[in-house]
Amino acid sequence: MQGPRFAFGPFVFDPGAGTLLRGDVPVAARHRGLKLLEALVARPGEILAKAELMDAAWPGTAVEEGNLTVQIAQLRKLLGPAADGGEWIATVPRVGYRFTGAVEKLDGTQQRPLPLPDKPSIAVLPFVAFGSDPEQESFADGLTEDLITDLSRIGGLFVIARNSVFAYKGRAMDVRMIARDLGVRFLLEGSARRAAGRVRINAQLVDAASGEHLWAERFDRSLEDIFAVQDEVTAKIVEALLGRLRAPPARNRPRNIEAYDLCVRARKLIDDSPQTAREAHLMLTRAISLDPDYAEAYRWLAMNHWMGWVHWGQPVEPNRSVALELARKAVAIDPIDAGCRWVLANLLAYERRFEEADTEFARAIELDPNEADTWATLSDIEVLAGHVEDSLEHIRKAFRLNPYPPSWYYLTLGAAQYAAREYEAAVETLRRDETYRTSSRRFLAASLAQLGRLDEARAEVEMFLVANPHFTTSHWVWTEPFRDDATLKHFVDGFRKAGLPK
Repeated sequence: MQGPRFAFGPFVFDPGAGTLLRGDVPVAARHRGLKLLEALVARPGEILAKAELMDAAWPGTAVEEGNLTVQIAQLRKLLGPAADGGEWIATVPRVGYRFTGAVEKLDGTQQRPLPLPDKPSIAVLPFVAFGSDPEQESFADGLTEDLITDLSRIGGLFVIARNSVFAYKGRAMDVRMIARDLGVRFLLEGSARRAAGRVRINAQLVDAASGEHLWAERFDRSLEDIFAVQDEVTAKIVEALLGRLRAPPARNRPRNIEAYDLCVRARKLIDDSPQTAREAHLMLTRAISLDPDYAEAYRWLAMNHWMGWVHWGQPVEPNRSVALELARKAVAIDPIDAGCRWVLANLLAYERRFEEADTEFARAIELDPNEADTWATLSDIEVLAGHVEDSLEHIRKAFRLNPYPPSWYYLTLGAAQYAAREYEAAVETLRRDETYRTSSRRFLAASLAQLGRLDEARAEVEMFLVANPHFTTSHWVWTEPFRDDATLKHFVDGFRKAGLPK
C-alpha cells in the first residue's frame, strides 16, 4: 500500500517516492531536505524541536545544529513564499520550527492528486478490443500506442506516456479518478475492431473536469486506411484542445500490415527478459524483411542488440556495431521520429561519441518533449558524465510524464541518487519491488556499503551474483560510457566495499 502524500499550496509531496512537485514541475530537493519536509508537513502547525528534526534527517548520526539551519534555509528557498507572502516554515527561536501552511493528507487508498500542467494535458486510455481474440487486443493496443505517439509530437500538449495509461487496462474506473491520478484534464477513450479487411473505431474525447464530451466519432474504413484514421483522430483532438485544426507531423508508416503487427507485439517484449528479447528479435527481423523501409522496426531491433551485449550477457561483437548501424538506418528513414533519435543518442554515448550523442538527445527532445523515455535515458547518461543535478532533474521529468513507469526508471533514479551521495534515498528507491527485475542490486549493495551496512550489502551481492554469475566491476566500467573520472571512482568504491568481484 502506498504511504501518505501531502498537498499544500501548489505543491504535492510524495515522501515514499521522494518527489516534490510544484504544479507539473519537479522541485530538485535533496534527500535531507525532503526528510525534514516530511517531518514538518506530517504535523502542520506543531512546533518540532531541533533535536527531533535532526533525528528525522540524520537518523542515528550526531550532527552540528548548523547543518539543520543550512537545510532549512535551502528548503525555504526551494519552496518560495507562501500565498500570503510569508514563509512556509517558521522559526521558533531557541526551540525549533513549524510548518505554517494548510496541508491535505492523502492516505494510500486515495488517488495521487498530481497538479495540472500549464498546457492542455491528455491521457489516451487503452482502446477496448471487441472479443477475446489476442489479435484484436494487439490491434487495439497498437492503435492506443500510436495515438499517444502522434499526440505527444504536437507542440503545446502534455501527453502521458504509454506505460502509465496501460496500468488502467481492463480496470473499471471513473474517468475523473483516472485524470486526477495522472494529473491531466482530458482523456481519450474508445474501442477498436479489425475484421474482414476493415477497421471499426469509436473514439471520444472527455473533459474530466466537467464530464463533457468534447468530441466523438465513429470510423468504419478499409484496413489499408488505418494510419489515415489515426491522423484524422489526432487532428480532431488537437482542434478540440488547441482551437485549431492541425495535421500531425508526417510519420514513417509501415507499408505492410503484418510487419506493423509484429512490431506492435515486439514493443512489449523488448526489455522484459533475455527470453522475451529473443522473441522480439525474431519478430523485428521478420518485420524488416516484410517492410525494409519501416523505421520503427529498425529502432527496436537496434535496442534489442544493444540490450543483448549490455544487459543480457551476449557477445559484444557483432551486437555493438550492428545496433549502431540499425539505429542510423532508422534515423535515415525517419529523421523526425524522436524515438529513433534517442535510441541513436544512447548508442552513440556507448561508443563514447559524446558530442554526437548530446546533439541527438537535444534533437529528440525538440521533436517530442513528451517522450518520457528520452528524459530517463538522458538521465542515465548524465549520471556517468558527472552531471548529477541534471540527471535528477531529467528522471523527475520522466516520472511526471510516466507516473507508472517501467522498472528501469527506478534503477536510473537509484543510480542518480547514489551518484549524488544520497545513499538513504537510493536504498529506498532500489528496494522497491519494481526494481528487482533489473540489475538494481549492485547499486543497492553499493549504497548500503557506503552507509556502513556491510552485512546487508553482502547479502545483496550474493543475490545479484546468482543472476549475474560472470559480473566483474572492471568489465562493467569498460562497458559503461563514463566521462567523469570522479564519478567512475565513486561507483567502483561502492562496488569494492560491497564485495562485488573486481
